[in-house]
Amino acid sequence: MGHSRSRTRSLATATATLTALVLLSGTSAYADDEDPSTPPGSTTTTPPQEVDSNSPGLKLADGATLAPAKVLDIKSVVEDMGGEERREDTNTDVKFALQAEVLFPKDSNKLNPEANSRIKAIAEEAKAQKATNVRVFGFTDDLGSYSHGKKLSRERAEAVHDKMASYLGPEVTYSVRGYSEDYPIADNSSEQGRKKNRRVEVSFPRGSGADTGTTPSVSQD
Repeated sequence: MGHSRSRTRSLATATATLTALVLLSGTSAYADDEDPSTPPGSTTTTPPQEVDSNSPGLKLADGATLAPAKVLDIKSVVEDMGGEERREDTNTDVKFALQAEVLFPKDSNKLNPEANSRIKAIAEEAKAQKATNVRVFGFTDDLGSYSHGKKLSRERAEAVHDKMASYLGPEVTYSVRGYSEDYPIADNSSEQGRKKNRRVEVSFPRGSGADTGTTPSVSQD
């Protein structure tokens, strides 16, 4: 009897391990909590964990089967030639990432003249997607103190929110946060990477049946 229970537990462990490896891809799910520890859809430069293909835990026992297949979220990424603006589309969300240099003067939270047209274009896309919830998150590179980056990234997110709200009207609910140097999308060891990390991201759920397109109340932490 003890041998049977041990075999059952081993089978369950192997099946769960294989199922997790098959499904552990695609875009992170977004829990709509008050203060998420990770921005929805965030990526980092951390390399993926290595998997030993010869591990006994990855081998199915006799008669075992895999869990049913799951359709994973598909991501489309479009970036302009200068890398100043990046758009990501998935089955569930649309996200724009704008480099801080095209929105603000250096170390400033005041929008420059060029920012208006870019933010307006994103607002038009949010309207096309019939978005009622918009997330505006600010990020910096790793230069300077963390606390300064936290303050600056938050203030920049608020500035973009204020401009977005002027276009979208009172029906939209916003989440506005600053994450400082957390959740980089490029390597901070070069200026090219730091430039990409200094950004403001605007994201919202895709409307049902809406086309991909081209390029209030506020919840704050």
